[in-house]
Amino acid sequence: MTPRIVVTEDDFDLGSEADMLEQGPDTGAVVTFTGRVRDVAGGLRHMVIEHYPGMTERALTDMATQAATRWPLSGVTIIHRHGTLAPGQRIMMVGTASRHREAAFEAASFLMDYLKSRAPFWKKEVTGDGADWVAARDSDEDALDRWRS
Repeated sequence: MTPRIVVTEDDFDLGSEADMLEQGPDTGAVVTFTGRVRDVAGGLRHMVIEHYPGMTERALTDMATQAATRWPLSGVTIIHRHGTLAPGQRIMMVGTASRHREAAFEAASFLMDYLKSRAPFWKKEVTGDGADWVAARDSDEDALDRWRS
């Protein structure tokens, strides 16, 4: 199983990505999660997402490989956008495929927790009042505790 890792400024087609994950002959379950830009406090004009090419792809590949060693996966897709994104636009997608739903759900949850706290992306929210970098949250770090063992 070779993970599909895409870091791009372009939007993606969720249906096409899920279809690709369904192609394995032993695939019985596909789980997808899509993250979108949301205007939590009101007044968000856009979000700017930055990353270091090469480093980012290696980190995402490592996360996908860790998931594949913990669960019997037939496919993993991680897509993360960068650049300027407006409220409502897709930021990212995680997709996992396995023979059984439990492995697909667990692996997707694992990847989401690691992406939220360990992926090398930097996010800046731009409002009418200025711009602020999005800080890491303790709750994101706490979510990793269940996977440490």
